[in-house]
Amino acid sequence: MTEQAILHLPDSQYCYASGDSTVEITLRTGAGDCFDSVTLVYGNKYDYYIKQKRAPLVKKFSDANYDYYTVALGLDDVRLVYVFELVQGGSTYYFSEDGITQTYDFSLAYYNAFQIPYINSADVMREVDWMHSAVFYEIFVDRFCRGDYVKNDAYINLRWGEIPTPKSFAGGDLRGIIDKLEYLRELGVNAVYLTPVFCSVSNHKYDISDYFAVDPQFGSAETLKELVAKAHGYGMKVVLDAVFNHCSENLAQFQDVLKNGRNSPYYDWFIVRGDTIDYAAGNYEYFGVCKYMPKFNTSNREVQKFLAGIAVHWIETCDIDGWRLDVADEVSHDFWRYFRKRVKTAKKDCVILGENWHDSNPFLRGDQFDGIMNYALTKACMDYFVAGTLNAQGFAHKLSALYVRNNRMANGMMLNLLDSHDTHRFYTLAEKNADKVICALAVTYMHTGAPCLYYGTENFTEGGYDPDCRRTMDWDEGKQNIRSLLGVLSALRQCPEIERGEIAFSSENGLFVLERKADGILRLTVNNTKKSAPVRVRGEIAASHKFADNTLAAGGFVIQRISE
Repeated sequence: MTEQAILHLPDSQYCYASGDSTVEITLRTGAGDCFDSVTLVYGNKYDYYIKQKRAPLVKKFSDANYDYYTVALGLDDVRLVYVFELVQGGSTYYFSEDGITQTYDFSLAYYNAFQIPYINSADVMREVDWMHSAVFYEIFVDRFCRGDYVKNDAYINLRWGEIPTPKSFAGGDLRGIIDKLEYLRELGVNAVYLTPVFCSVSNHKYDISDYFAVDPQFGSAETLKELVAKAHGYGMKVVLDAVFNHCSENLAQFQDVLKNGRNSPYYDWFIVRGDTIDYAAGNYEYFGVCKYMPKFNTSNREVQKFLAGIAVHWIETCDIDGWRLDVADEVSHDFWRYFRKRVKTAKKDCVILGENWHDSNPFLRGDQFDGIMNYALTKACMDYFVAGTLNAQGFAHKLSALYVRNNRMANGMMLNLLDSHDTHRFYTLAEKNADKVICALAVTYMHTGAPCLYYGTENFTEGGYDPDCRRTMDWDEGKQNIRSLLGVLSALRQCPEIERGEIAFSSENGLFVLERKADGILRLTVNNTKKSAPVRVRGEIAASHKFADNTLAAGGFVIQRISE
């Protein structure tokens, strides 16, 4: 037994209430440490010394260093205490707040047992149900489709199809998205995420000067309202981009501070070092290296009210279904807790998704975000499919390690993407190997959380880093595409195995395996090697690529529907 590997943390991803009377508990142990049994000894904290219940834990996940044993409990009394009993080689050990011991005195458990003192309903992380079957499509609005040919288009300086520069404007707009809703429906998309649509001088609109007005390049508030209504008619959700870490230097409040310095009523809305702003010296906080994007002081209550009011305004005005939060990890936790309460009061199932690139467990405990853009999964797919630094077993271990970072509810509300407006195109990274893109997409569609296609992925759009990853959509019907395959994968998202099923990662004979289990099993097998490999057919073939005669070719995948 590797004692130093054993870990359990109450009120964390290792122990959390998943309902008003249910808890889910995980114990971490050393990888490969074999136990005869791992048991949770639990009970009511007020009579635990005389009455204990027992429940077995099952090893569900393994990574390169650890194994993870889990159990879910339904409780009659929500005042819970517990310790772990581990049997190895016939010897019994206990794990409590005192660590590993060979005996345990239950009469003194009130000193050192783990506990959930009481499940308060307000502390339970609630799931946004529609996320379990969602298939997202990210649209960089200026580059997707132009539908309005009456608007003033003097700003357009990029011909459709040309390579963009940082200052390019192609003319895409909300009307163009409305015109393509049927196209998106046929692709299996049921949720659309739009990059910012509010007033800004840039093509990307991440430097917003008026949060209460849609940029005329894209349309109007009425156009946005029409888009959301028509999307809802197609059964689609619409998520907007919230840029609340920073704003444009042209925002009226920042302009007032530029003019009046410390005498401005908005001075404390920003983080200024000195009585006045010295633009050249940059004596104020701003996004990245961009002085034209001053950073909000999101610990200021008036700023919090202003920004949360923007979110509520567009929910109430246009009935949008969610907010993606730009640079979310640089904003105060205090603000996001306030923001969540305001948003969820306005619309209970409005999803909140942070743009966090790293381990974000502190944001994902039910009081701030529902999920994040799952760039950790993106990187794992890059390592497996592109760089080749992970083999099938390493990929399975990596996905297991990422999964146990967070609780089950947050995992079910992740936005799983291969690329975005902030990254190289996955197709380009993979040196235009379509098979690798297809197999990686199969992983995102089968994973917990929602897959997110970046516009043009279905047509194998190329692109390096920003701005090259923001090319215009290619609407050439004759171009190579995988639209029909994506429709098949999207349909699988409605299956109970994916909507609510458990997940498991493994490898067999050099192939990667991902299983989703509910009443039955959906089993994805991926061959990322350079040789064909036999795959045993155990059920109906639900989807496949380069699979025939029980043989999975290099660069292929197969999804089987297996009855238990």
